[in-house]
Amino acid sequence: MTPPGAGGGATETGPDTSVDRTPSDRTDVCIVGAGPAGALVAAKLAAAGHDVVVLDAGPRFDPAEREDRMERLLRPGDDRPVWPVDPERDAYSSTGEREYPLNAARVKGIGGTTLHWQGMVMRLHEQDFRLDSSVGAGTDWPFDYEHLRPYYAEAERELSVSGASDNPFAPPREQPHPLPPFPPSHSDAIFAEACESLGIATHSVPNARNSESTADASACVGYGTCKPVCPSGAKYDATRHVREAEAAGARVIDRVPVQRLEHDATGNRVTAAVYATPDGTEHRQAAREFVVAAGGVETPRLLLLSKSEQYPDGLANSSGAVGRYFMDHLFAGMGGLLDRRTRQKHVGFITSESHQFYDREDDSRGAIKLEFLNYAGPAPTDVALSADEFGDALLSKIRESYGNHIAVSALVEQFPRRENRIRLDPSRTDGYGNPVPDVVWSLDDPTRRALRRANEIQRSILDELGASVEWTVGPENTGPAFHHMGTTRMGTDPDESVVDARLRSHDLQNLSLVGSSTFPTGGAMNPTLTIAALSLKAADHVDERL
Repeated sequence: MTPPGAGGGATETGPDTSVDRTPSDRTDVCIVGAGPAGALVAAKLAAAGHDVVVLDAGPRFDPAEREDRMERLLRPGDDRPVWPVDPERDAYSSTGEREYPLNAARVKGIGGTTLHWQGMVMRLHEQDFRLDSSVGAGTDWPFDYEHLRPYYAEAERELSVSGASDNPFAPPREQPHPLPPFPPSHSDAIFAEACESLGIATHSVPNARNSESTADASACVGYGTCKPVCPSGAKYDATRHVREAEAAGARVIDRVPVQRLEHDATGNRVTAAVYATPDGTEHRQAAREFVVAAGGVETPRLLLLSKSEQYPDGLANSSGAVGRYFMDHLFAGMGGLLDRRTRQKHVGFITSESHQFYDREDDSRGAIKLEFLNYAGPAPTDVALSADEFGDALLSKIRESYGNHIAVSALVEQFPRRENRIRLDPSRTDGYGNPVPDVVWSLDDPTRRALRRANEIQRSILDELGASVEWTVGPENTGPAFHHMGTTRMGTDPDESVVDARLRSHDLQNLSLVGSSTFPTGGAMNPTLTIAALSLKAADHVDERL
């Protein structure tokens, strides 16, 4: 079968013969995936003096093209995706109770999904690590918040997080955020009035974007297209640590999807990552240690594709938990119109939240992270581009349509359930003949209750403001936040989990898995800061073994 991109010239998905994609002779660590997890591990281990090779399935994008990508997003009639999807490489199935739009959620390429994320970074709450012990729901992590606390601080420094450290519901901190906070948006003040009347506390949001210039990036200039592209580079993405890794001697190879991992005769150690180049040639990269950082879908898929006589159900899967307990955060939202100006779209990322409805004292917990949007409704250009009017008539329409929209959203927790999973679909294959991932996803009653509760809170706020509610997203029409978690869960019991507290496989001595796939539970917080903290922790453990 012809591999994706075979033939033709050098493009984002086509072959590039100028790049050496042959294996390295001597490698201490082979990392699969160049998103935030893989990039942080690579940078830390390369800086420690280890020989590191990173293999990524996607292309290397030119940062000089970011403004062009923003124009692609905004220009009418340009239907090209901002970040390309390869229909063969990125094929998938979704056979669960609810359709899962996987390719809307991910970017394959050097930098991974941080190329199009919004950039919110917050720590999980203390209760998240002891959910079963404290409220009898979900399961416990193999360590508590205090264990991860120094790695959270390190992750905030690495991601240049801007924040006010003013959240009364957040876990304890050792020091302020590395950079000053962004000022609250105009609409934050509007929400604060209503929330104060209702007894709802609001606070700032930590963001992985520069509020002031640093050696790594300039300050945010407010393009407002943070998701899906930051043209200025002020928002963190993992190419920053890819560059650091390469400067320290690491080798990062693009467009080399790993087909499988091979192990030795004993089944105790991984010996090689077998990858394919754009022309279809297979190579074997040997190493002393292997780190898989391919995300919550592709990490379990790779393990399942790597089945052998010793591991007939997939590599590192003696527990049967590989691919199981797939979780995401659910979206709840409500919006409408207000009889005063809200200055929507002036910022483009969230600057105010409330974690007041997150922790619970009993098993009624379904964590809610309340978000106050400053980008509800259309921008003036959106109105203009879709209008039939011209001149003064168009100006009147823009004035009528823009500037008084308001909305509240929320991330809602989903508990781990064994039946939610990533499995292989043998009836459909990618461009290399491998079964594609099949997402089996559904909601349960506790999640629906939390969604209804979020809508009730949102309705009370909008009613207090006197807004006319125009739309609601709740239990029946909810969708995922595109945070893939839980498919190679961490735990102390090898019969119930895939990796231990050091992020190392229970089954193989030199295989580590990093990323949100290792989360035993997901809370309701955006996962990237925890991904970064776990990756830095895993890098320390790999360094110790080397």
